[in-house]
Amino acid sequence: MTATLRDTGRSGPVAGLDLETPAYRRRRNRPAWLSLPLRLLVPAALIAGWWIGSATGLISEAVLASPTKVWDAFAELYSTGQLVDFSLASLQRAAIGVFFGTVIGLVLGVLSGLSTLGEELIDSTMQINRAVPFLALVPLFIAWFGIDETFKVVLIAVATVAPMYAYTYLGVRNVDRKMVEAARGYGLTGWRLVAEAILPAALPGVLMGLRICLSLSITGLIAAEQVGTREGIGYLVTLAQEYNRTDYMVLCVVLYAALGLVFDAIVRVIERFAMPWRRLAVVR
Repeated sequence: MTATLRDTGRSGPVAGLDLETPAYRRRRNRPAWLSLPLRLLVPAALIAGWWIGSATGLISEAVLASPTKVWDAFAELYSTGQLVDFSLASLQRAAIGVFFGTVIGLVLGVLSGLSTLGEELIDSTMQINRAVPFLALVPLFIAWFGIDETFKVVLIAVATVAPMYAYTYLGVRNVDRKMVEAARGYGLTGWRLVAEAILPAALPGVLMGLRICLSLSITGLIAAEQVGTREGIGYLVTLAQEYNRTDYMVLCVVLYAALGLVFDAIVRVIERFAMPWRRLAVVR
């Protein structure tokens, strides 16, 4: 915003002109009482349509269990303690796999983005890894690691390493060279230059990569928990298929969706504290 010039009739360095201080433009937040209902509007409409369709018989119980049946299944599993145990087991597997996958992808992306030698050594291998569907590696990983927890964690890590690498590489390469030169002028070199200048500038791409990794981790979790497990949401899916319990199947979908919401909330919290200026870019 430019300052307004007024004619005051006074002499000075700029004769007859005075600079008027511009008004501060405060970002107008949408009230919480309006923002929350808007976020819940579409999910609530879908649930209402599901409820009405089940109540009127338009949706068969054999095709899709009613919300009442799903709630009864939830209450049954919660009362036995299985729901909490299965959810925590799946969350732990996903968290460990995402941690290793994102750390490896972040390091490789920084190395490849910062140096030509790093790109020549790393990029072709990562492109091969990105092109190979991680679900095709399930039989091979079972032969290598068995069907225990190691197999599940490795599968999730492999599923998440490629997106983190790609977004980190892109973010590092898009860092303004002038900013890097200015940081060097202030004495930042080596790992301090990377940690205090380059990575903060590449943070939007890194966090977008983290968001994609968390989404893919759920797909990897579903595939991993279909093999050799006795606890987890995937094991609950297997039981639902064996006994043809559509209420359990729908409940598992809801649990995976809730897990995705938890992951998204984590990224949003990180964005709020790490990049507070991004909220100012919203027009309305």
